Amino acid sequence: MRRVTKTFPGVLANDDVSIEFRKGEIHALLGENGAGKSTLMNILTGVYRQDSGEILVHGKSVTFASAADAIVAGIGMVHQHFKLVKAFTVAQNLHLGWERTPRRISHDQMNRSALELSGKFGLDMKPDACVGELSAGAQQRVEIVRVLARGSQVLIVDEPTAVLTPYEVDNLFRVLRRLKESGRTVIFISHKLEEVLNISDRVTVLRRGKVVATRDSNAMDARKLANLMVGRDVIFDRMPRYDAPAEDKYEVLRLDDVNAAHASGAKALSDVNLSVASYEILGIAGVAGNGQRVLTEVIAGVHGVTSGTISLGGRDITGLTAGAVAESGVGHIPEDRLKSGFAGDLPVSTNSVLRVYRQEPISAGIWYRHDQAVEFAEKIVKEADVSTPDVHTPLRNLSGGNQQRLIARRECAISDRLLIAAYPMRGLDVGAVERLRKMIMGRRDAGAAVILVSEELDELLEMSDRIAVLSQGRIVGVLDIADASLERIGMMMGGRKLEAGL
Repeated sequence: MRRVTKTFPGVLANDDVSIEFRKGEIHALLGENGAGKSTLMNILTGVYRQDSGEILVHGKSVTFASAADAIVAGIGMVHQHFKLVKAFTVAQNLHLGWERTPRRISHDQMNRSALELSGKFGLDMKPDACVGELSAGAQQRVEIVRVLARGSQVLIVDEPTAVLTPYEVDNLFRVLRRLKESGRTVIFISHKLEEVLNISDRVTVLRRGKVVATRDSNAMDARKLANLMVGRDVIFDRMPRYDAPAEDKYEVLRLDDVNAAHASGAKALSDVNLSVASYEILGIAGVAGNGQRVLTEVIAGVHGVTSGTISLGGRDITGLTAGAVAESGVGHIPEDRLKSGFAGDLPVSTNSVLRVYRQEPISAGIWYRHDQAVEFAEKIVKEADVSTPDVHTPLRNLSGGNQQRLIARRECAISDRLLIAAYPMRGLDVGAVERLRKMIMGRRDAGAAVILVSEELDELLEMSDRIAVLSQGRIVGVLDIADASLERIGMMMGGRKLEAGL
């Protein structure tokens, strides 16, 4: 990509960007949220057209009018949010929209073809499995095979480890290394610096739409990369905290024998007993899909229980609506911001006041005060360091990281008693992670209780006072931070109970 520039109304997304991606290398692309990585890759895959500059493939200048043109040129992308039809099988997804799929093809033929593709690329798949029932790692393998089957020699993977277990990450890295050895080019977009150093040959860092450096990965470390990304030193160590006197602490939240089911009727939570106190962060660990989402939604009033009680400050809140729970001083950073965190078509100002629009000064009786909403939103944007032309911009126009920071600050603002944070740092750059950690720990140090759900065990160990481990919807055990270790938590995540010799 040579001298590529791209602007949107009020935003210079890519500013004279030049990057060379070599054959047979894994090239990492780093940058803060909003640094221009996604825009640049959308240009490379034909989704956007650059305002100036050019793309050269094997030294020849090319022009992409659509994503189909990029695929023909051998460039494909596996997006952070998978582009699969969840109601279809693996085989159906692989063949959907593929020009090599015959007009008439039986299920058996599709399954055999899918098995051949699976063997060709060394990726294990079950052709007749419904995609919606697969783990994130298995869905990702389907996406990779789907892109490779269409002839991609350049594979772009966007935040590929964000929803994977450590075991799935290891499998993914083996796949990427095999692709590199076969002569393909892998462009690896991630915010996880240790992973970038582990998997990549070279790394390019973007800041505010410009390339600030391209370096050999073996000459870098996490602190150097973080400094290039944000332009300053980033704190990686455990942050100091306020140690409240024992007499100031009290039980904020309590769950007694809570059971809940998925929409399908399958068991989601089984006899969950938990408590969290003021001035405390309770970390929730577990392999993805073991009840974490339902647990947080049950507490927030988004998901109902089949039995058991939930108490907030000694008051039974079981069955209260999400709005009533929020008005009780509970903030909720949801796991899936795209579906339940915001209204993308509405402006930043409206999304900023979704939790408080009925309260003064945003509301005056039956009247909604737009000027006060704008003032409140501008304050939230400033405090969360959200990059946006103005608060009248539709929220969907912001990068994922900026959306996440806005939602997190909005929910922190109402969490006088309890903050529920489900994977709040997922997909954020190191600078944003540092700010959000301070924000969350600030709520705890101010006396609120915090429930922090994360797949990053190091993150839980650094931030939590206690860690509860979920396995198949059950609490396997709760560890004081002094007794917690990666090995111990890992064994419990596999279902081994705390009292069983751990």
